[in-house]
Amino acid sequence: MIALTLDILTTAAILFIVASGLLIVFGVMKIINFAHGAFMTVGAYAALITSNLALPAIMAPFLAFVLGGVLGAAAEYVIVRRLYHRPLDAILATWGLAIVVGQVVTLIFGRGVQFVPAPISGTTAVFGENYSGYRLLLIPVAILIGALFTALLTGTRLGLNTRAVIMNETLAQGLGIDSGRVRLLTFGIGSGLAAVAGAAVTPLTSVDPNMGLPWLIGAFMLVMVSGGSMLTLALACFALGGLQVLVSTFVSPILGGLTIAVLAAVALRLRPEGFAGA
Repeated sequence: MIALTLDILTTAAILFIVASGLLIVFGVMKIINFAHGAFMTVGAYAALITSNLALPAIMAPFLAFVLGGVLGAAAEYVIVRRLYHRPLDAILATWGLAIVVGQVVTLIFGRGVQFVPAPISGTTAVFGENYSGYRLLLIPVAILIGALFTALLTGTRLGLNTRAVIMNETLAQGLGIDSGRVRLLTFGIGSGLAAVAGAAVTPLTSVDPNMGLPWLIGAFMLVMVSGGSMLTLALACFALGGLQVLVSTFVSPILGGLTIAVLAAVALRLRPEGFAGA
């Protein structure tokens, strides 16, 4: 029972880390960044470079954030900025961007599968149960990301401007807020967080040019269910991630992999706008 509980908590933490960057972009721009998985891949290779150069493991998320943030800001400025009022075109454009990023990664690093060792090896005893120390580490990491984003929105001028753009962009522009700058920074931060997520999950999986794609669908469904709220996203990750663990453990790992998509589809059928206002 202890191991199962820890599986649920760590799975929820991993899902939250993966989906938070996508939520930030969706909350401000009202578009889904389908290049999210590609930015995760960039972060994974940032972790691989850090490992290969024998640099301190703590540098991996920082390098990932910088690379993902710069690439994301450049993508917003060159591609996405012209498509805010054409959300379908924006989805197609970000999907195309993901393909381009994947091909560039393949040209540089090849198609081979590579691995990054966890910065924390071994297990930790929790109530008499030995459990992966690295998976446990991801719980405070998820809490830290949620706390930092909340502080950014509530305690900084950028956060105030961002909330104004979210509530009423036209009025915000009338008050002198540069919504273009807000969108640029938001897309860059969201892409940087996607890259951090890629670096974080890398020790739990393999690294290849398409490693971010399987995470994209689950993150997309969780963000839709959350309705754009960070708190609701955390609850959705816990509820749907927990059910995924239970189904994988007691029924079938294959069905477990479908749990989030199926349950999220049912939830959106009942409440298409998500559960942020519930």
